[in-house]
Amino acid sequence: MNTNTNRRVVVIGNGMVGYKFCEKIVAKEKNEQRFRLTVFGEEPRVAYDRVHLSAYFDGKTADDLTLAPQSWYADNGITLYLTDPVIDIDRGRKEVRSHHGIVVPYDYLILATGSGAFVPPVAGVEKDGVFVYRTIEDLDLIQSHARKAPPGVGRPGLVRKGAVLGGGLLGLEAAKALLDLGMEEAHVVEFAPRLMPRQIDDAGSGILQRQLESLGLKIHLSKSTQEITGDDTITGLLFADGSRIDVDMLIISAGIRPRDELAKSSGLDTHPRGGIIVDNFLQTSDPSIFAIGECAVAHHMIYGLVAPGYEMAEVVASRLMGEEKEFKPYDMSTKLKLIGTDVGSFGDPFATEPSCRTIVYENKAKGVYKRINVSADGKELVGGILVGDADQYTMLLQTCKNKTILPPDPEDLILGSRGGEEAGAGVMSLPDDALICSCEAVTKAMLCHEIGENGHNTIDALKKATKACTGCGGCTPMVKDIIQGVMKQKGVYVRNILCEHFDFTRQELLDLVKINSLRTFDAVLDHVGHGDGCEVCKPAVASILASLWNENILEKGRATIQDSNDRFLANIQKGGTYSVVPRIPGGEITPDKLIVIGQVAKKYGLYTKITGGQRIDLFGAHVGDLPIIWAELIAAGFESGHAYGKSLRTVKSCVGSTWCRYGVQDSVSFAIEVEERYKGVRSPHKIKSGVSGCIRECAEAQSKDFGIIATEKGWNLYVGGNGGSKPQHAQLLASDVDKETCIRYIDRFLMFYIKTADPLTRTATWLNKLEGGMAYLRAVVINDVLGIADDLEREMQLLVDTFKCEWKEVVDNPQLRARFAHFVNVPEQKDPTVQFDALRDQKRAKEWV
Repeated sequence: MNTNTNRRVVVIGNGMVGYKFCEKIVAKEKNEQRFRLTVFGEEPRVAYDRVHLSAYFDGKTADDLTLAPQSWYADNGITLYLTDPVIDIDRGRKEVRSHHGIVVPYDYLILATGSGAFVPPVAGVEKDGVFVYRTIEDLDLIQSHARKAPPGVGRPGLVRKGAVLGGGLLGLEAAKALLDLGMEEAHVVEFAPRLMPRQIDDAGSGILQRQLESLGLKIHLSKSTQEITGDDTITGLLFADGSRIDVDMLIISAGIRPRDELAKSSGLDTHPRGGIIVDNFLQTSDPSIFAIGECAVAHHMIYGLVAPGYEMAEVVASRLMGEEKEFKPYDMSTKLKLIGTDVGSFGDPFATEPSCRTIVYENKAKGVYKRINVSADGKELVGGILVGDADQYTMLLQTCKNKTILPPDPEDLILGSRGGEEAGAGVMSLPDDALICSCEAVTKAMLCHEIGENGHNTIDALKKATKACTGCGGCTPMVKDIIQGVMKQKGVYVRNILCEHFDFTRQELLDLVKINSLRTFDAVLDHVGHGDGCEVCKPAVASILASLWNENILEKGRATIQDSNDRFLANIQKGGTYSVVPRIPGGEITPDKLIVIGQVAKKYGLYTKITGGQRIDLFGAHVGDLPIIWAELIAAGFESGHAYGKSLRTVKSCVGSTWCRYGVQDSVSFAIEVEERYKGVRSPHKIKSGVSGCIRECAEAQSKDFGIIATEKGWNLYVGGNGGSKPQHAQLLASDVDKETCIRYIDRFLMFYIKTADPLTRTATWLNKLEGGMAYLRAVVINDVLGIADDLEREMQLLVDTFKCEWKEVVDNPQLRARFAHFVNVPEQKDPTVQFDALRDQKRAKEWV
């Protein structure tokens, strides 16, 4: 290639990939000015982040999404023309002409024209209220239309029903926009028999569908749209099977079509199904013209993700600088969050026997589906699918791409480590050339070099040095693990500080708060912190204060630092309502108390449900009714169940020897004693327990943070269990102990956890990361190797002795009670926007609008 200095390079297209090419050239030139860059953009604004386009409806502005301000182009000698697409390429004269008549010569031409929305040939697509979902301007039009009143509707300023045509990645992103716009009905219409048919299988799609439907989306599968009905404005969709839905707005997101019209008109080779044909160096049929991004057909396919587009930009920039580099077939694995649900797909997600063996974990109750495909010999990971919990995605992807030899039990890859693995241990076993950040092609070796040799040991520093974590952000957890891994290899103690306002770990901060007897957030901030605090440190400090002093969380300025649920001593539910969950220790309740719950539910129109934790939830309460409801429950002998707090939730029990002929101990009495002792104890995360009266384990104690199982000789104590999206069996801490000893061990275990765990860390994760694992915990709790057992017991006893029901304190305190009002100036008036729908013989709150 001719790489003489000051060559003229024209870039057609100023999307993410076109901008990335400019960024790569600027970085490689290092102020040498070897090229004169001219960029033509069709849109009226500079390049912006299309990957996170839906954030525009979450409050992000166009400036927030901008990749670089307009001044960046000028500062780097780049001539930029906006709202001025190129309409002609004269390959003979090597010139381009724009819509506004600007003619610019080139030595090299980069086509980064991207793609447009594919609009299926359905009658009525031209109607008002039908949109595509590609640009900020599209979103502005959608937002503007959503404020209009549909024909015949008496509520001005509101479009009520919307639909998305397409149930793939882009379609579900568009569906989130409908929810963000407050649609009363939001529909997703997909031609295929499942959602995301190119990424996930039937079972995974079923889990995803249930999750989305629980949020209010209506899913229509195997639907061929025949007509968009209405006169000038859309009123509905008619399907080929004769069914129809009424909608006021339609967003078409049925795929993409490469923008190759300019290439075609200039005589470049294009694919019959669309796209500009390029070779391994991304050169078109004209050696002076390159194509990158979604407009290019490389290796017989169009790459519709940003990461391969960025790699194409890197390849062409390298070629122009005289480097030998080619574009190789790119892995199309992807991970994203769809309307709050994690979805990941990597390798060959649909591989089947006999070429592989499939391992599946499915939890429909929690909305989690995990599938991994293992080679027939059990040595390599072929591919997989994750829905609902994709925390392991990056590690699984690297294991698959690097053909890492699998452990003897491959199911550990999706069920989690079974004890003692340190942070960073897994990722440090990857080869140096493992691609950690696919968006910016950053390898493990590059990160290790920056951390170890150049001292860039924070995420922000690595972003600046390598651009890792600046694209989709999916690599951030793994980059953090690499930082910890490299620092430990260098013998440096890694301190996981709380946030920018406190240069201490949670453990250090707890000790400082205790030593200095600090009792409010302001006192903690003034004494050992700086700044104003943030959403990370405020709840963490609130938890520390509660764990140390057990004072009312709503007094002395502590209310504003609580999580939202704690501020109202109730869980905020759909439609602006609240739930009320009284404590029912051990699941035992008298008929009189049952009657009171029924009377309260009927009086205040509450939905009632028996939970898996053996208590009764009351849903649909207005915030102003909470103290009144609490007062009636307290009068009947109930207390707060702390369902809203990071504290003990429930102690589940079986009937034990009281009624069961298999029971060997009185599990109900012990469960009540345990729950009464630890009720209200605040901790880094919620705590659940269970007591079973025999080894048949009907109370599921081994799936709890701490569980107790009766034996002929006493009780076995298990700790570190977890249900939820990452189930893990608890591990045996002590066996055949009496009740008094069991309580002492629980005191020590809980206080040790409270004092040493990171914020929002369940006991299972804490124990997995605890150096020394279960052996060390047993040495601390049972053998007292640290000599702190008496202190731990004394600190727990303080919390037990100072317990007060938070509901009762609000009921008895007019100042606190006044906080529970929707309108401060009219406290007796309820939220007029709360509405309900009938549900069987009860009711449920309507979706938030």
